[in-house]
Amino acid sequence: MKEALTIGTGAALGALARYALTALLSAAGANPLWPLLLINVAGSAAMGYAKPGKFWGTGVLGGFTSFAAFALLTYDLDAGWALAYVLATLIGCVGAYLLGHRVGVQK
Repeated sequence: MKEALTIGTGAALGALARYALTALLSAAGANPLWPLLLINVAGSAAMGYAKPGKFWGTGVLGGFTSFAAFALLTYDLDAGWALAYVLATLIGCVGAYLLGHRVGVQK
């Protein structure tokens, strides 16, 4: 039960951080696609860099990044834009993780 509360607390904090950053960038006029891509790439880089445990990794970064929002926003795009966004997310997130891993904390 303690582990579930630890991860749940981290996930709530990560989701709040994602919401705040999305609201901030959207208020600046950004299309909702780009803040989400930035968040997912940044979260992937942080995961690769720090190789965090359950609170920071599964919890905070799991709550910060969002596959569900990615799926919803991608669904609403035309087929060509959807493919481009999926590829940008896949390449960006995997590339960011690998880069973070290369320069990050070695455990």
